[in-house]
Amino acid sequence: MKIIPARPVHAVPPLPTDDAGAPLRVSVIGTGYLGATHAAAVAEMGFDVIGVDTDPAKVAALERGEVPFFEPGLPELISRHVATGRLRFTTDLAAAVAASDVHFICVGTPQQASSHGADLRFVDSATRQVVEAMTHDGLIVGKSTVPVGTASRLRSMVGETIAPGMHVELIWNPEFLREGMAVEDTLRPDRIVIGGASPWAEERLRRLYGPAIENGAPVVTCDLPTAELVKVSANAFLATKISFINAIAGLCEKAGADVGVLADAIGYDARIGRKFLNAGLGFGGGCLPKDIRALMHRAGELGAYSTVMLMQRVDEINMDQRQRIIDMTLGAVGGSVLNARVAVLGAAFKPDTDDVRDSPALNVAAALHLRGAHVTVYDPAAGDTAKRLFPTLSYADGMENAVRGADVVLVLTEWDEFRNADADVIGDLVSQRIVVDGRNCLPADAWREAGWDYRALGHAIPVPVPMTGAMRKIEAA
Repeated sequence: MKIIPARPVHAVPPLPTDDAGAPLRVSVIGTGYLGATHAAAVAEMGFDVIGVDTDPAKVAALERGEVPFFEPGLPELISRHVATGRLRFTTDLAAAVAASDVHFICVGTPQQASSHGADLRFVDSATRQVVEAMTHDGLIVGKSTVPVGTASRLRSMVGETIAPGMHVELIWNPEFLREGMAVEDTLRPDRIVIGGASPWAEERLRRLYGPAIENGAPVVTCDLPTAELVKVSANAFLATKISFINAIAGLCEKAGADVGVLADAIGYDARIGRKFLNAGLGFGGGCLPKDIRALMHRAGELGAYSTVMLMQRVDEINMDQRQRIIDMTLGAVGGSVLNARVAVLGAAFKPDTDDVRDSPALNVAAALHLRGAHVTVYDPAAGDTAKRLFPTLSYADGMENAVRGADVVLVLTEWDEFRNADADVIGDLVSQRIVVDGRNCLPADAWREAGWDYRALGHAIPVPVPMTGAMRKIEAA
């Protein structure tokens, strides 16, 4: 691996030579999912950290150890280091920057309202504000997921903005957090990517990540464009793998094959691996859909049309899965869900989070509601966030209440509570023992043995079950 030196766009004074052993002080700009986790983890590594946000209410809540989203272990980590004094939060960006040596940019890059491109207003604004507030030599580290070419443009802006006589570098250090595992992924990363760093900048970042590096985390050094592309390429590959197995699931249904056994078999191939080969409802959340669309958009701007076509098909297959689950549900109850009672288990886009952004589960629930079904949703963590987004759906406070009297049960998020549910106990509560396993996460044989009509993507399609008289009945106005 080769270190690619930073390329200053203007003359800078000689690098500082007397700070090699000085304790580094850190500011983290943006305290959303990425920023709050990163700030707490850097404090855990032994550094003084100031988290900066524009929202006074969020800052006050974080100071109390309250996190506005569900992430296992994070509230405890924040509370511990607020108590030690190593972690503070503020709305005063200028003061935080003046007191710090390394500044992490952790603001969001949402999809633009008018295209698939990333909205970079927050990254641009945060970077400019940091540069304008700097009072001494420092390192700006981008962690936000951005289109390739963004860092080079920001570096030019930094060069045009910094005060004379100061040495300021901008490098890129992409994040690789998995929701539900964010604390672990930050403290014990599976790789650390450093893009565009001079030896001076790399030394500072290696000091910050010292505990992780000592625990064996590999360090990849590269140029700025490569660092920018690593995160989105990783997400694009995972998305492609998921859409591949979902496409094969459709073939398995037609051919009478079992996609689960097929995935097990090909997963033994070390070149392929078993992870992310679970056929089902597809991916959602705030990262994969947004990132592959932003990659598609940027690839089109650069003329990389093979990437555009690949990502477009990956996205289409993924979105098709939602309609396939809807169609499977309709087939299971005789063609119509009008006045049918539908229990939806799961609202978050994946387990161990309350994130419902672009949630396939909620998308399916809402679509069935629009077709006239009485939909009741239950999720162990995401009920409140789902209710704010889809207030017209009904919500239960437990799995038993959600399935009580249901004509069909849909498992759309693979929480352990649903995986381990007793098929007989649930069967005594429902009106009809019909289950659509949208995540292929239930023990199919056990549910069939309990008398359930079990249906899942990637399995032979059973003969449709006629609707009961009760389901045909149209309720009086």
